[in-house]
Amino acid sequence: MADDFTIDVQGLTKRYGERTVVDGLNMQVRRGEIYGFLGPNGSGKTTSIRMMCGLLTPDAGEGHTLGLDVVREATQIKKRVGYMTQRFGLYEDLSIRENLEFVARVYGLDRRGERVDASLQRLGLTARAQQLAGRLSGGWKQRLALAACMLHEPELLLLDEPTAGVDPGARRDFWNEIHALAATGITVLVSTHYMDEAERCHRLGYIAYGKLLVHGTPQELVERSGLASRSLEGERAAELAPELEHRDGVSTVTRLGDTLRVSGPDAAALDAAVRPLAERAGVAVHETAPSLEEVFIFHSRSAADNMQ
Repeated sequence: MADDFTIDVQGLTKRYGERTVVDGLNMQVRRGEIYGFLGPNGSGKTTSIRMMCGLLTPDAGEGHTLGLDVVREATQIKKRVGYMTQRFGLYEDLSIRENLEFVARVYGLDRRGERVDASLQRLGLTARAQQLAGRLSGGWKQRLALAACMLHEPELLLLDEPTAGVDPGARRDFWNEIHALAATGITVLVSTHYMDEAERCHRLGYIAYGKLLVHGTPQELVERSGLASRSLEGERAAELAPELEHRDGVSTVTRLGDTLRVSGPDAAALDAAVRPLAERAGVAVHETAPSLEEVFIFHSRSAADNMQ
């Protein structure tokens, strides 16, 4: 494995009975990088993450995480990885400090008091250290969960939809902290459904039906998508949505107030579908760059058609 890759896996495959959940995953994540892992529910994101951090043994494939073999050295990998799940898993009847002290004892960490104090300070939890975890808001529970992940000073953070159900302000604060951690050299692999969070990542991978379909920087994914996009603006724009959704050349239709965003893989076919309707309704049409959401929806639907 190249020295600059924290994760470098080839052909990772996981099956449950006759169902292939992850199918030949090839993936590389650089050191100090925030890599966004996207895909619909059931796409194989969580299973892939668990194989890469040693929690699941792949049925086929090979690779390394933190320079360690994902099959033969899974136990060593787990000691150097912080894994934060979507669901809050700490004790609600213990205080923030008591939760962190408990985690430190379970893992047999040295310098427990020092580690707990440092984690409290890093996540802005010191003033709330005696507060019961069950009385925290979603955002503060999220901070506590991340503080617990950081106690053993991991080199890789695996975050499985960590901001689900958290308000926008708390999500912003969380991402500021993630970028601060990455700046210290910690690698972060995060799965998310939020497009604004995807844009905060250095690179992205999109998985559907167990296959990694595309990967690259957010800008590269938009530029390589081949999609054309149009913005329809006017009081009657929203009225056109039902008809546009069924027209040849149109892949996605998104309502944004009185504005419609319409995209498709062929610019000429898209214009042929859109412009006659827009002229009839007196709606202005503007060319615009496709959004990440449009790119990922297009790839997801293409993958679904291939599976059929």
